[in-house]
Amino acid sequence: MPELSAADASELILLTGATGYVGGRLLQVLESRGARLRCLARRPEVLRERVSETTDVVYGDVLEPETLLPALTGVKVAYYLIHSMGESGSFEENDRRAAEHFARAAREAGVERIIYLGGLGDEAESLSPHLRSRQEVGRILRSSGVPVIEFRASIVIGSGSLSFEMIRSLVERLPVMITPKWVMRAAQPIAIEDLIAYLTEALEIPLPESQTFEIGGADQVSYAEIMRVYARCRGMRVRMISVPVLTPYLSSLWLGLVTPLYARIGRKLIESIVHSTVVQDECARDAFSIEPMGIESAIQRALNNEEREFAETRWSDAVSSSGQVRSWSGVRFGNRLVDARSTTVACPPEIAFQPIQRIGGKTGWYACNWLWHLRGWMDLLVGGIGVRRGRAHPVRLRVGDTVDFWRVEAFEPNRRLRLAAEMKLPGRAWLEFEVKEDAQGSTISQTAMFDPVGLWGRLYWYAVCPLHYFVFAGMLKNIARAAEGIQGAESSSKPSLSR
Repeated sequence: MPELSAADASELILLTGATGYVGGRLLQVLESRGARLRCLARRPEVLRERVSETTDVVYGDVLEPETLLPALTGVKVAYYLIHSMGESGSFEENDRRAAEHFARAAREAGVERIIYLGGLGDEAESLSPHLRSRQEVGRILRSSGVPVIEFRASIVIGSGSLSFEMIRSLVERLPVMITPKWVMRAAQPIAIEDLIAYLTEALEIPLPESQTFEIGGADQVSYAEIMRVYARCRGMRVRMISVPVLTPYLSSLWLGLVTPLYARIGRKLIESIVHSTVVQDECARDAFSIEPMGIESAIQRALNNEEREFAETRWSDAVSSSGQVRSWSGVRFGNRLVDARSTTVACPPEIAFQPIQRIGGKTGWYACNWLWHLRGWMDLLVGGIGVRRGRAHPVRLRVGDTVDFWRVEAFEPNRRLRLAAEMKLPGRAWLEFEVKEDAQGSTISQTAMFDPVGLWGRLYWYAVCPLHYFVFAGMLKNIARAAEGIQGAESSSKPSLSR
C-alpha cells in the first residue's frame, strides 16, 4: 500500500483494539504507511513491545469513561475495533456502555471521523444477540454527531482468525461431519487483506455525514462450501451428513468438544450463523477502489501466510516463550504439532554444531539407527524414497541438499539446520536444530514438527509419540556427547604452555 500523504501522516489517529486480530493487522499496515498513531490499551506495557518507536501507547478502558478524553485529545480519526464477545458477563450491556462512553468522549475531544467494524445482518430479521449488538454499537456511535464510517462484514478469513481456525478444526478433526441445516446458510467471507484495505482507505474517502458500507468477498457461499474449499486446498475430502434437529445450542456444545479453544465464544458465533450474512447494498464497490478476492483465494492466501509465519519462526524462542522448556511434546503452532527439546554443552557454537552438520548418511542419526532404516524400508514399500539417497557430502551442507529422506530447507553455518521430510506421510514434517551461545557454552535446541492432514494425520502423530522419547531424546543426548567429544579432542591436541 502507498504511504499516506504528508497532510494525512501528520494527523493523529487513535487505534483501539490493537491487541486483537484485526486491530493488530491494521496496526502493522498503518505503521508501514507512516501514520502518526496512538493506541488505546488496558495493558499498555504489553502493547508497547509490539509497536514501533513512533507509535504512542496510552492507558484507557472504554468501560472507564474518565480514561477516554485524554486519549482522544488531539485525535482526528479514531478506529473503534472493540467488542466484549470474549468477556464474561453480559456482552450486550458491556458493548452498549462502551460505545456510549467512547461516543461522548469523541464528541468532546473534537474527533472528526470514527471508523467502526460491525457485522452483516438484515435488520428486518430477528438477529442474534451478537449481530444485534454489533449494529446497536454503530447506531450509538452515530448518535454522537461525529461522522462515522461503519463497515458491516461477514466472517473474516485469514491465518489466525477465529473463523478460519474454527473451519480448520472442524475439517481437520472430523472426516465425517453431522451437520445441521444452518451450514447451508449463505455468507460472504472477506479476506483479512481486503478488510484491512477497506479500513485504511476509509481514512481518505470524503465523508460529509455518517455512512454504512456492507463489505464482503467476491463469493456468496454456504458454510458447508467454505469447509469443502478448505478441504480441497489441503488435499483432503470432507463428508457431511445433514440432520434437521441440531439446534444452535446443541451445535455450540458439539463445537466446544471439537474446538475447545474457541468454546467460550463459539456459541455466540453459532447463534449468528443461522442468519444469512451477505452484502445487499453494493455502494462500497463505488466508494472504494478495492476488488475483493474469492473464498478459495482467501483460504489459500491464509495457508500461504501461515507458511511464511511458520518459516520465519524461531522454534527455540517460540517453545520457551513461557519459560525454560527442556522437553515438551504438546506445543502447537497453528495446526502443527511439536516435540521440542534442548540441552546445554560446554563448548562454543562452532563445535556444538559440528555433529548436527554431519547428521544422516554414513554418520547416521545418533540414536536408534535401526528404527530410521526400518522407517525407510516402510517408506519404500508404499512408493517412497527410503533412506537410500544418503547425502552428497559427509560434512558440507547447502539449502536443497538431500539427507536420506529429508531435504535441507534452511541452513545457517554454526547456528541452524532445518530439514523437511520427503517420506510418505499423512501430512508434512520438519526437523530443526538450532545452536545458541550461552554462559555455559552453547544451548542445542532440537524440534520435530508435524503438520497433520485430517484425522489420520493426527492419529499417526500420537501413534509415534511414544517412540519420540527414545529417538529424539537419544538423538539430542548423543549429539551433545559428540560435541563434547570434539571439544575434548581439540583441547587435548593443543600444545601445553607450561615449561
